[in-house]
Amino acid sequence: MLKISNISKTFNPGTINEKVALNKVNLELDDGDFATIVGSNGAGKSTLFNAIAGSFITDEGSIELDGRDITFEKEHKRSRYIGRLFQDPMMGTAPHMTIEENLSVAYLRASEEKLSLFGRLAQDFTRVTKKEREEFREKLSLLHMSLEDRMDSPVGLLSGGQRQALTLLMATVVTPRLLLLDEHTAALDPATAAKVLELTKKIVSENHITCLMVTHNMNQALELGNRTLMMDGGHIVFDVKGEERSRMTVDDLLEKFAQNAGQELDNDRILLSTEKGEKA
Repeated sequence: MLKISNISKTFNPGTINEKVALNKVNLELDDGDFATIVGSNGAGKSTLFNAIAGSFITDEGSIELDGRDITFEKEHKRSRYIGRLFQDPMMGTAPHMTIEENLSVAYLRASEEKLSLFGRLAQDFTRVTKKEREEFREKLSLLHMSLEDRMDSPVGLLSGGQRQALTLLMATVVTPRLLLLDEHTAALDPATAAKVLELTKKIVSENHITCLMVTHNMNQALELGNRTLMMDGGHIVFDVKGEERSRMTVDDLLEKFAQNAGQELDNDRILLSTEKGEKA
């Protein structure tokens, strides 16, 4: 479903600020895979997401999605079938637009219908039909945040948790071929984070969405989805799934990282979550 072959990316090459962010990364995901990713700061997790989403063109290698080579495809075109959530709840929504208008834009971007430039200029692209409005209300009601009764409210008035839940809905209002979650609950308070995570699991499962999720929580890394990846220095240093993964503990995962990376994991947030025993 997703095939990444030998992709590399170096920022500021030939300068004192040269940084090898990705180094010949290979990864294949099957349809419906839900893989969690953990790693130290600067391991290349977000850079990998940027490469997949098209935020930059890789220096070498290729990226295929559903058998289609998207290596050189523009980011806005990939956004039609790749959904993405960021750590910052303020990203992914337009604060001065209403909930309905944000959903409308997300629906139009991901819709298979291709409006011409003239068509986009000739009509209000945020205008929705009665049927679409009813569909939006129904989807919002599934969040259990009463947002279906506030569709005319500017998104800037929502809490961080409400905005992140809305962003999740926007990213999946038309089922994406791939969903990228970059620590999308890390900036939320524990109760809200748990609620958004439950919504994530429900939406991903019910829609059979192929998903990559970066997390700092080692328990989540083993309990969520069906596969766990560990990154360090721009490499995927460990990849586990199936029965082997089901038998692993957090300590086992940390030990595997140390063996394969040649050093212990030094991310304080990850180690703190391990000590606290946070659950998915």
